Amino acid sequence: MHRPAQRLTRILTCAAAVPVIFIASGCSSDSGSGSDGAKKDSGSKASASASGKDKAATVEKAAFGKLPEPCDVLSKKTLGDLVPQAKDKSGKAGTSDDTSARGTCSWDSLDNNGVDGSQFRWLRVSLMRFDSDASLGSGAKRAQNSFAKQVADAQATEGAKSVKTEPVPGMGDQTTLVRYDLKKDKENFKQQTVVTRVENAVVTIDYNGAGLAGDKAPDAKDLAKDAEKAAKEAAEAVVSANEAGGASGSGGTGGTSKGSDSPKSDSSDSKSDSSDSSDSKSGSKTGTKPKS
Repeated sequence: MHRPAQRLTRILTCAAAVPVIFIASGCSSDSGSGSDGAKKDSGSKASASASGKDKAATVEKAAFGKLPEPCDVLSKKTLGDLVPQAKDKSGKAGTSDDTSARGTCSWDSLDNNGVDGSQFRWLRVSLMRFDSDASLGSGAKRAQNSFAKQVADAQATEGAKSVKTEPVPGMGDQTTLVRYDLKKDKENFKQQTVVTRVENAVVTIDYNGAGLAGDKAPDAKDLAKDAEKAAKEAAEAVVSANEAGGASGSGGTGGTSKGSDSPKSDSSDSKSDSSDSSDSKSGSKTGTKPKS
Protein backbone atom coordinates (compact mmCIF):
# COMPACT_ATOMS: atom_id res chain seq x y z
CA MET A 1 0.00 0.00 0.00
CA HIS A 2 2.79 2.43 0.74
CA ARG A 3 4.96 1.60 -2.28
CA PRO A 4 2.97 3.67 -4.87
CA ALA A 5 3.01 6.57 -2.48
CA GLN A 6 6.76 6.31 -2.02
CA ARG A 7 7.31 6.06 -5.81
CA LEU A 8 5.14 9.12 -6.40
CA THR A 9 7.09 11.03 -3.79
CA ARG A 10 10.37 10.13 -5.58
CA ILE A 11 9.00 11.24 -8.97
CA LEU A 12 7.82 14.58 -7.59
CA THR A 13 11.14 15.10 -5.84
CA CYS A 14 13.07 14.44 -9.09
CA ALA A 15 10.70 16.59 -11.10
CA ALA A 16 11.23 19.45 -8.66
CA ALA A 17 14.99 19.02 -8.92
CA VAL A 18 15.06 19.13 -12.76
CA PRO A 19 14.35 22.86 -13.17
CA VAL A 20 17.03 23.62 -10.63
CA ILE A 21 19.53 21.68 -12.71
CA PHE A 22 18.42 23.46 -15.89
CA ILE A 23 18.63 26.83 -14.22
CA ALA A 24 22.07 26.09 -12.84
CA SER A 25 23.15 24.80 -16.21
CA GLY A 26 21.72 27.86 -17.89
CA CYS A 27 23.49 30.22 -15.51
CA SER A 28 26.71 28.33 -15.96
CA SER A 29 26.34 28.55 -19.76
CA ASP A 30 25.52 32.28 -19.67
CA SER A 31 28.45 32.93 -17.38
CA GLY A 32 30.82 31.11 -19.70
CA SER A 33 29.46 32.95 -22.75
CA GLY A 34 29.88 36.28 -20.95
CA SER A 35 33.48 35.45 -20.09
CA ASP A 36 34.27 34.56 -23.69
CA GLY A 37 32.53 37.73 -24.88
CA ALA A 38 34.54 39.84 -22.45
CA LYS A 39 37.72 38.26 -23.70
CA LYS A 40 36.73 38.97 -27.30
CA ASP A 41 35.81 42.57 -26.47
CA SER A 42 39.07 43.02 -24.61
CA GLY A 43 41.01 41.54 -27.52
CA SER A 44 39.21 43.79 -30.01
CA LYS A 45 39.91 46.88 -27.92
CA ALA A 46 43.58 45.93 -27.58
CA SER A 47 43.79 45.34 -31.33
CA ALA A 48 42.11 48.65 -32.07
CA SER A 49 44.40 50.41 -29.60
CA ALA A 50 47.48 48.88 -31.20
CA SER A 51 46.18 49.79 -34.64
CA GLY A 52 45.62 53.38 -33.48
CA LYS A 53 49.17 53.59 -32.15
CA ASP A 54 50.57 52.28 -35.41
CA LYS A 55 48.53 54.81 -37.33
CA ALA A 56 49.66 57.64 -35.05
CA ALA A 57 53.27 56.59 -35.46
CA THR A 58 53.04 56.75 -39.26
CA VAL A 59 54.38 59.99 -40.77
CA GLU A 60 54.76 61.04 -44.38
CA LYS A 61 58.19 60.32 -45.81
CA ALA A 62 60.29 63.43 -46.50
CA ALA A 63 60.86 64.29 -50.17
CA PHE A 64 64.56 65.11 -49.96
CA GLY A 65 67.24 63.01 -48.33
CA LYS A 66 70.29 65.23 -48.83
CA LEU A 67 71.55 68.72 -49.63
CA PRO A 68 73.99 69.94 -52.28
CA GLU A 69 77.22 71.65 -51.30
CA PRO A 70 76.18 75.24 -50.40
CA CYS A 71 79.17 76.74 -52.20
CA ASP A 72 78.16 74.96 -55.44
CA VAL A 73 74.50 75.94 -55.73
CA LEU A 74 75.05 79.22 -57.62
CA SER A 75 76.38 79.48 -61.16
CA LYS A 76 79.50 81.46 -62.05
CA LYS A 77 77.32 83.94 -63.90
CA THR A 78 75.12 84.56 -60.87
CA LEU A 79 78.13 84.99 -58.62
CA GLY A 80 79.65 87.34 -61.20
CA ASP A 81 76.50 89.47 -61.10
CA LEU A 82 76.06 89.52 -57.33
CA VAL A 83 79.65 89.55 -56.05
CA PRO A 84 81.74 90.59 -59.08
CA GLN A 85 84.88 91.46 -57.14
CA ALA A 86 84.88 88.48 -54.78
CA LYS A 87 88.45 87.42 -54.02
CA ASP A 88 87.42 83.81 -53.54
CA LYS A 89 84.88 82.78 -56.17
CA SER A 90 84.52 79.36 -54.54
CA GLY A 91 83.10 80.96 -51.38
CA LYS A 92 83.70 80.39 -47.70
CA ALA A 93 81.85 77.35 -46.32
CA GLY A 94 80.43 77.56 -42.81
CA THR A 95 80.88 74.82 -40.23
CA SER A 96 78.18 72.16 -39.84
CA ASP A 97 77.81 69.12 -37.60
CA ASP A 98 75.64 67.44 -40.25
CA THR A 99 76.14 68.52 -43.86
CA SER A 100 73.16 66.44 -45.01
CA ALA A 101 70.90 68.61 -42.83
CA ARG A 102 72.40 72.11 -42.93
CA GLY A 103 75.16 74.17 -44.48
CA THR A 104 76.16 77.72 -45.43
CA CYS A 105 78.50 79.51 -47.82
CA SER A 106 79.33 83.20 -48.09
CA TRP A 107 81.08 85.64 -50.43
CA ASP A 108 82.05 89.31 -50.14
CA SER A 109 82.98 91.73 -52.88
CA LEU A 110 84.59 95.18 -52.87
CA ASP A 111 84.72 97.27 -56.01
CA ASN A 112 87.25 99.86 -54.88
CA ASN A 113 87.23 103.07 -56.91
CA GLY A 114 89.64 104.96 -54.70
CA VAL A 115 88.62 108.59 -54.01
CA ASP A 116 85.42 108.00 -55.98
CA GLY A 117 84.24 105.55 -53.35
CA SER A 118 83.59 101.81 -53.36
CA GLN A 119 80.74 99.38 -53.76
CA PHE A 120 80.50 96.58 -51.21
CA ARG A 121 78.40 93.41 -51.57
CA TRP A 122 77.94 90.46 -49.25
CA LEU A 123 76.12 87.23 -50.10
CA ARG A 124 75.28 84.16 -48.04
CA VAL A 125 73.46 80.96 -48.94
CA SER A 126 71.96 78.88 -46.12
CA LEU A 127 70.47 75.44 -46.70
CA MET A 128 68.45 73.42 -44.19
CA ARG A 129 66.75 70.04 -44.57
CA PHE A 130 64.33 68.28 -42.21
CA ASP A 131 63.66 64.55 -41.89
CA SER A 132 60.24 63.19 -41.02
CA ASP A 133 59.95 62.01 -37.43
CA ALA A 134 57.01 60.40 -35.63
CA SER A 135 57.44 62.61 -32.57
CA LEU A 136 58.35 65.84 -34.42
CA GLY A 137 56.15 65.62 -37.50
CA SER A 138 56.70 65.35 -41.23
CA GLY A 139 59.76 66.88 -42.85
CA ALA A 140 57.58 69.29 -44.83
CA LYS A 141 55.77 70.46 -41.68
CA ARG A 142 59.03 70.98 -39.83
CA ALA A 143 60.36 72.92 -42.81
CA GLN A 144 57.27 75.13 -42.71
CA ASN A 145 57.99 75.95 -39.07
CA SER A 146 61.62 76.75 -39.89
CA PHE A 147 60.52 78.91 -42.83
CA ALA A 148 58.29 80.97 -40.55
CA LYS A 149 61.10 81.31 -38.01
CA GLN A 150 63.60 82.47 -40.64
CA VAL A 151 61.18 85.15 -41.86
CA ALA A 152 60.43 86.28 -38.31
CA ASP A 153 64.16 86.47 -37.48
CA ALA A 154 64.78 88.67 -40.51
CA GLN A 155 61.90 90.97 -39.60
CA ALA A 156 63.18 91.29 -36.02
CA THR A 157 66.80 92.16 -36.90
CA GLU A 158 68.14 94.59 -34.34
CA GLY A 159 68.59 98.08 -35.76
CA ALA A 160 66.63 97.35 -38.93
CA LYS A 161 64.82 100.35 -40.44
CA SER A 162 62.01 100.53 -42.99
CA VAL A 163 61.32 96.80 -42.82
CA LYS A 164 59.20 95.51 -45.69
CA THR A 165 57.92 91.97 -46.14
CA GLU A 166 56.35 90.63 -49.31
CA PRO A 167 55.58 87.22 -50.79
CA VAL A 168 57.42 86.08 -53.91
CA PRO A 169 55.03 84.14 -56.19
CA GLY A 170 56.05 81.28 -58.43
CA MET A 171 59.04 80.09 -56.43
CA GLY A 172 59.09 76.87 -54.41
CA ASP A 173 56.22 76.02 -52.08
CA GLN A 174 56.64 79.22 -50.03
CA THR A 175 58.85 82.24 -50.62
CA THR A 176 59.07 85.55 -48.77
CA LEU A 177 61.30 88.59 -49.24
CA VAL A 178 62.24 90.73 -46.23
CA ARG A 179 63.91 94.07 -47.00
CA TYR A 180 65.32 96.69 -44.65
CA ASP A 181 68.02 99.31 -44.13
CA LEU A 182 70.72 98.76 -41.54
CA LYS A 183 73.38 101.18 -40.38
CA LYS A 184 76.70 99.65 -39.37
CA ASP A 185 80.02 101.40 -38.74
CA LYS A 186 78.44 104.64 -40.00
CA GLU A 187 77.62 103.02 -43.34
CA ASN A 188 74.11 102.33 -44.64
CA PHE A 189 73.48 98.80 -45.88
CA LYS A 190 70.55 97.69 -48.01
CA GLN A 191 69.65 94.21 -46.79
CA GLN A 192 67.63 91.64 -48.75
CA THR A 193 66.66 88.30 -47.21
CA VAL A 194 64.81 85.78 -49.35
CA VAL A 195 63.49 82.65 -47.63
CA THR A 196 62.06 79.86 -49.77
CA ARG A 197 60.77 76.41 -48.90
CA VAL A 198 60.75 73.46 -51.27
CA GLU A 199 59.16 70.36 -49.67
CA ASN A 200 61.28 69.59 -46.58
CA ALA A 201 64.13 71.99 -47.41
CA VAL A 202 64.53 75.69 -46.62
CA VAL A 203 66.85 78.00 -48.58
CA THR A 204 67.76 81.41 -47.19
CA ILE A 205 69.61 84.03 -49.22
CA ASP A 206 71.08 87.01 -47.39
CA TYR A 207 72.33 89.70 -49.74
CA ASN A 208 73.29 93.26 -48.96
CA GLY A 209 75.16 96.14 -50.46
CA ALA A 210 76.49 99.56 -49.51
CA GLY A 211 78.21 102.52 -51.08
CA LEU A 212 81.39 103.19 -49.10
CA ALA A 213 83.63 106.25 -48.85
CA GLY A 214 81.00 108.55 -50.26
CA ASP A 215 79.80 106.35 -53.11
CA LYS A 216 76.03 106.22 -53.63
CA ALA A 217 73.95 103.44 -52.07
CA PRO A 218 72.89 100.60 -54.38
CA ASP A 219 69.29 100.38 -55.55
CA ALA A 220 67.33 98.16 -53.14
CA LYS A 221 65.02 96.88 -55.89
CA ASP A 222 67.96 95.71 -57.99
CA LEU A 223 69.45 93.94 -54.97
CA ALA A 224 66.09 92.28 -54.30
CA LYS A 225 65.88 90.94 -57.87
CA ASP A 226 69.40 89.54 -57.58
CA ALA A 227 68.61 87.90 -54.24
CA GLU A 228 65.45 86.30 -55.65
CA LYS A 229 67.41 84.99 -58.63
CA ALA A 230 69.96 83.41 -56.28
CA ALA A 231 67.19 81.87 -54.12
CA LYS A 232 65.52 80.28 -57.13
CA GLU A 233 68.83 78.88 -58.38
CA ALA A 234 69.71 77.46 -54.96
CA ALA A 235 66.27 75.84 -54.58
CA GLU A 236 66.62 74.23 -58.00
CA ALA A 237 70.04 72.91 -56.94
CA VAL A 238 68.43 71.18 -53.94
CA VAL A 239 65.89 69.46 -56.20
CA SER A 240 68.56 68.49 -58.74
CA ALA A 241 70.87 67.06 -56.07
CA ASN A 242 68.16 64.67 -54.94
CA GLU A 243 67.13 63.74 -58.48
CA ALA A 244 70.73 62.89 -59.34
CA GLY A 245 70.90 60.62 -56.30
CA GLY A 246 67.75 58.75 -57.29
CA ALA A 247 65.52 60.79 -55.00
CA SER A 248 63.65 63.81 -56.22
CA GLY A 249 61.00 66.09 -54.89
CA SER A 250 58.19 68.34 -55.99
CA GLY A 251 57.53 71.98 -55.50
CA GLY A 252 57.75 75.08 -57.61
CA THR A 253 61.02 74.10 -59.16
CA GLY A 254 59.87 71.24 -61.35
CA GLY A 255 60.50 67.93 -59.50
CA THR A 256 57.64 65.51 -59.08
CA SER A 257 58.67 62.25 -57.43
CA LYS A 258 59.53 61.58 -53.81
CA GLY A 259 62.87 60.53 -52.45
CA SER A 260 63.95 58.70 -49.32
CA ASP A 261 64.85 60.05 -45.93
CA SER A 262 68.42 60.26 -44.79
CA PRO A 263 69.43 57.10 -42.93
CA LYS A 264 70.99 59.21 -40.23
CA SER A 265 69.32 59.74 -36.90
CA ASP A 266 67.09 62.81 -36.72
CA SER A 267 68.45 63.84 -33.33
CA SER A 268 70.98 66.24 -34.77
CA ASP A 269 68.48 67.56 -37.30
CA SER A 270 65.96 68.36 -34.59
CA LYS A 271 68.33 70.95 -33.19
CA SER A 272 67.51 73.20 -36.10
CA ASP A 273 63.82 73.30 -35.09
CA SER A 274 64.57 75.35 -32.00
CA SER A 275 67.89 76.97 -32.83
CA ASP A 276 70.59 77.08 -35.45
CA SER A 277 74.16 78.27 -35.62
CA SER A 278 74.60 82.02 -35.65
CA ASP A 279 76.12 81.75 -39.10
CA SER A 280 72.79 80.69 -40.61
CA LYS A 281 70.37 83.15 -38.99
CA SER A 282 68.75 85.19 -41.72
CA GLY A 283 69.31 88.91 -41.82
CA SER A 284 71.43 89.04 -38.69
CA LYS A 285 74.69 90.08 -40.32
CA THR A 286 75.93 92.42 -42.99
CA GLY A 287 79.20 90.64 -43.55
CA THR A 288 82.60 92.00 -42.70
CA LYS A 289 83.11 95.43 -44.12
CA PRO A 290 86.66 95.75 -45.56
CA LYS A 291 88.83 98.71 -44.96
CA SER A 292 88.32 101.28 -47.70
